[in-house]
Amino acid sequence: MRKARTHFRQAAARPFRWLLGGLLLISATTHAQNQKLTSYVDPMIGTGGHGHVFLGANVPFGAVQVGPQNIFKGWDWCSGYHYSDSLIVGFSHTHLSGTGGSDLGDVLIMPYTGPLKTDKGQQKAPHQGYLSRFSHQRETAKPGYYAVTLDDYGIRAELTSSARVGMHKYTFPAGGKEAHVIIDLKEGIDDKATDTYIEQIDAQTFVGYRFSKGWARDQRLYFAIKTSAPVPQFSIYNEAEKLTGKSGKGQSIKGVFNFAKAPSTLLLKVGISPVSTENALANIQAEIPSWDFAKVQQATDAEWNKELAKVTIETKDATARRIFYTSMYHALFAPALFNDANGDYRGTDKKVYEKAPFQNYTIFSLWDTYRTAQSLYLLAQPERVGDMMQSMLAIYRQQGKLPIWHLMGNETNTMVGYSAVPALAEAYLKGTPGLDGNQLLDAMRASSTRDDEGVKYVKELGFIPADKESESVAKAMEYAIDDWSIAQVAKKLGKQEDYQNYSKRAQYYKKYFDPHTRFMRGLTSDGKFQLPFDPIQSIHRQNNYTEGNAWQYTWLVPQDPPGLIKLFGSDAAFVEKLDSLFVVQGSLGESASPDISGLIGMYAHGNEPSHATVYLYPYAGQQWKTAAKVRQVLREMYLDKPDGISGNEDCGQMSAWYIMSAMGFYPVSPSSGAYVLGSPIVDKATIRLPKGKVFVLEAKNNSAANPYIQSAKLNGKPYPNSYLLHKDVVAGGTLELTMGPQPNTSFGAAAANRPKEVYE
Repeated sequence: MRKARTHFRQAAARPFRWLLGGLLLISATTHAQNQKLTSYVDPMIGTGGHGHVFLGANVPFGAVQVGPQNIFKGWDWCSGYHYSDSLIVGFSHTHLSGTGGSDLGDVLIMPYTGPLKTDKGQQKAPHQGYLSRFSHQRETAKPGYYAVTLDDYGIRAELTSSARVGMHKYTFPAGGKEAHVIIDLKEGIDDKATDTYIEQIDAQTFVGYRFSKGWARDQRLYFAIKTSAPVPQFSIYNEAEKLTGKSGKGQSIKGVFNFAKAPSTLLLKVGISPVSTENALANIQAEIPSWDFAKVQQATDAEWNKELAKVTIETKDATARRIFYTSMYHALFAPALFNDANGDYRGTDKKVYEKAPFQNYTIFSLWDTYRTAQSLYLLAQPERVGDMMQSMLAIYRQQGKLPIWHLMGNETNTMVGYSAVPALAEAYLKGTPGLDGNQLLDAMRASSTRDDEGVKYVKELGFIPADKESESVAKAMEYAIDDWSIAQVAKKLGKQEDYQNYSKRAQYYKKYFDPHTRFMRGLTSDGKFQLPFDPIQSIHRQNNYTEGNAWQYTWLVPQDPPGLIKLFGSDAAFVEKLDSLFVVQGSLGESASPDISGLIGMYAHGNEPSHATVYLYPYAGQQWKTAAKVRQVLREMYLDKPDGISGNEDCGQMSAWYIMSAMGFYPVSPSSGAYVLGSPIVDKATIRLPKGKVFVLEAKNNSAANPYIQSAKLNGKPYPNSYLLHKDVVAGGTLELTMGPQPNTSFGAAAANRPKEVYE
């Protein structure tokens, strides 16, 4: 995902002490309850390379993600932390995970000893500021908990959290040295503070706000801090200028807790709110009213175990187990809550909406997540999906279009397509309760009939001219996917005119196919293919493809693979070209996006448009080739080490691909109502569904040497299809696959057994 362009209501409102007991009791099954699934998670995976994942303490989909922050050094520090670093500036309370754009890092707090310092320091001169060196040998990370020793001060810092509150525990070294804790509101992750404020309410209570401009153009975050012991002396600075009084306002406000002698231990509770300091304080009282750090951590661990237990696996491969549960962990970071315990939230229009009837979410990386993560949520988190969709519809009402890439109440307009559409369509077509189809269709129409981003040309010409609009092919391919999704919603609602209109638009992708080169190519205003043409070269943001090239975008027709095959003329011609994708070599050029990563030939697993490509073989009757390619991607592109993810993790999408593929089935076209079979690397996967239903996928005779499906049974009956219907999964049951060392080329080969565009 490109660099940015420069239910819980009642449960959430109850005290966290209720959760301490309740969460330990809640579990999908007794078996899952007894498993310590968090022990299989390695949060360090993805913190190196280009993974960009968040490291720290949070709960599933929590508003607070409290964790360490390095000095920002560029793209690989989008989450604020990179495994290659050796300096910590402090611990901030909001983070992005896996994104290609950087922002947040709000309310940075750092404990230190020695003379008072208000500047963080520099990479080459760390002793000039309050930052500290650290080592991974004295760093611990697990779900809901992070700890590190700040080597320059000998301070042990520990973090845990609830949904809207971060909890800190600082253990100072013996000796009673002078100590300080700084709240630096200037600092963020590649953004700029525009207005900051802090105020001391009493000796143990402090409130304030941080307004900033970055990827989110107008972010407003309020906070409250409670300390476990009275602060003897509190000082306020605007940059380096010391202010008088108990409050301070400016662009670079910093508050400092000053201790003549360091306490042995100091705890902080930091609540955040998009609405007010009063709500931030109320969030603390609602979620963590006590000072028992260990119990809060235990409750957070229990929350993670509960969510991880919704999809469990059995495998003899310890590495695969670790990557699977770490992937599920990463997939549950976003979207993130963007409201208060009382239901209040701030909308895109900057108005405050009080006690909303749904949980409001933010961080919608839709160009990424509509492809797989959304499908995973519908299986593993169905109770949350309705609120996520209601959040999108609220954004539509507030800004006049569905979200593109929404961040903390701000539309960033990052990436191409109106990708909220397939997410909403899938949720509606799969029966998510509380969604009004007519309201959905209205919102979809509004987003698909605007005149920006090439849509004007789609309406007027039926194609997007490459000489008028950059990234024309990528936009057109995404719009075709989106329009097909609208057509399916219209069909379900009996809106025949809309169905015909959007079905026609969904076929426009065919205009870009050049039968001579057999690539999707840019068209000029006169309808001719643009010259010169190089299918390998990629010029970031300037040519016809978004973070890709013609080799990668030719296959981006997940909504209509049968139609794509017809363009090639035959199954054999299609398969021949698809085979070539995985072996062709060449230079992408100096101007290519770094997102084009995880290459196997020209297949780029590190970037989302390629994610369904390996699952296209079954549409041409060769499911066994998908099995081989899926095993290769799982083996080579996901490793259990810090740089083990082959590209940006992208708010759960890369992780969701692994989870679904490891289980053996994948949503090529999420709104179609079916999954395409691949090759499970786990021996057994169990999905625990609502109302006590369970779906099990079991792979007999499974191993690295046996990647090919020999035969299948669904609920004990022979099953010849290379696809699996969503309705069969959510009804509960068992899919049994028998695996072998050689391809069974007849499995799923007959036309009747292949995946389709739609399933009646």
